[in-house]
Amino acid sequence: MVDLVIRGGNVVLPDGAAPVDLGIEDGRIAAVGAGLPGGREEIDARGFTVLPGAIDVHLHFNEPGRTEWEGAWTGSRGLAAGGGTLYFDMPLNSTPCTLDAASFEAKRAALAASSITDFGLWGGLVPGNLDRMEELASCGAIGFKAFLCDSGLPEFPRADDYTLYEGLRTAARLGLPVAVHAESQEITAGLTARLRAEGATSIRAWLDSRPAIAEVEAIQRACLLAREAGARLHIVHISSGRGVAAALEARARGADVSIETCAHYLFFTEEDLERLGAVAKCAPPLRSAAERENLWRHLLNGQVDIVASDHSPSPPELKQDADFFRIWGGIAGVQSTLAVLLEAGCHQRGLPLESVARLTATTPAERFALPRKGRIAEGCDADLVLVDLAGEGTLTMQDLHQRHRTSPYLGFTFRGRIHQTLRRGRLVYRDGVIMEAGPGQLVHPTPRKDLSRCNS
Repeated sequence: MVDLVIRGGNVVLPDGAAPVDLGIEDGRIAAVGAGLPGGREEIDARGFTVLPGAIDVHLHFNEPGRTEWEGAWTGSRGLAAGGGTLYFDMPLNSTPCTLDAASFEAKRAALAASSITDFGLWGGLVPGNLDRMEELASCGAIGFKAFLCDSGLPEFPRADDYTLYEGLRTAARLGLPVAVHAESQEITAGLTARLRAEGATSIRAWLDSRPAIAEVEAIQRACLLAREAGARLHIVHISSGRGVAAALEARARGADVSIETCAHYLFFTEEDLERLGAVAKCAPPLRSAAERENLWRHLLNGQVDIVASDHSPSPPELKQDADFFRIWGGIAGVQSTLAVLLEAGCHQRGLPLESVARLTATTPAERFALPRKGRIAEGCDADLVLVDLAGEGTLTMQDLHQRHRTSPYLGFTFRGRIHQTLRRGRLVYRDGVIMEAGPGQLVHPTPRKDLSRCNS
């Protein structure tokens, strides 16, 4: 008798959805099939779709040091409420930033004490810490993050071309990917300086300071260096169809590059930014409606690999200023990634459920070398989310579990209600309520030679 049987759901398996039962033992999926024997506990999943728990590869919980901005206690509960079971925390905006073994351990300990979901940690790649990359890898870093433009934090400076190239070469030797925020410093800084000299303070002026060409140029440059270095590259939060096309062109030339976009680029446009204001400010910025549909076209064609949240909250006072250039840029959306893909993808554009699983779970696990995550298959961790595809609801402040209850998604109605979320077979969320199921665990990437062993 297994610990738990999830019975009768429409389960999204690697080869398609099927009405099967799942048997769970010691936090892993022990059996998949119709008519499984009873377990010590059972969940009736009839009428629900069962997806692998979402893996958010890109967010900022800002712990330690800036827990007044978010923290893993609240942030991970928001993730669970949105159907997520694992996240990768970026090396900023925590204090200290995750740039060496000591800062990695400080963050690991803080998140282990407060996170309800499992987690991985990005290390930073900045000028001056190239000699710390090996120790970050030894600690279990999921990869290394670099900014090609000003990050907004003096303690996390942008990577110049030398730092990026040498970092890519080191990462290739260590077998880990490098993630880049791809916007050209020269273009964005030059346009900003000119607009500021003209006295510009408006939303439209800020949009003009960060055009899509700044993204395209940085993607092309990063891909060229990654190909030369023989490194795996991950482009975070691509905001435009043109950016995806640039990454695809580099892939065709031999670059090992994965393509990430975020839910807000698929849901909002620059017209929404002008209407909503600071709550929808992010970098790269939201794009035109035509560019959004171009991004959707690439995604529906299977040319986008991963959809993440880039959850980057801040205290409300940092989102208030008459000068839009001075407002902190970051969208709080940790709870809404699956909601956007189910509503705007499945319901509105015919995105298959198998594609949702691929974008939010399977590809993240494969790309970042986590063979026991991201799939509903025997031997894999029982990270699962039960969804009522026909159920709908309008997002309100009371629904949010993050620290600051603000989000550009407030007031929108979504079809695809999250019913339950299970982390390694333990119920962490059910119908609006967080279930205290013990702390999450740090995940480590598996050495490339061992990736075929799901049961390792």
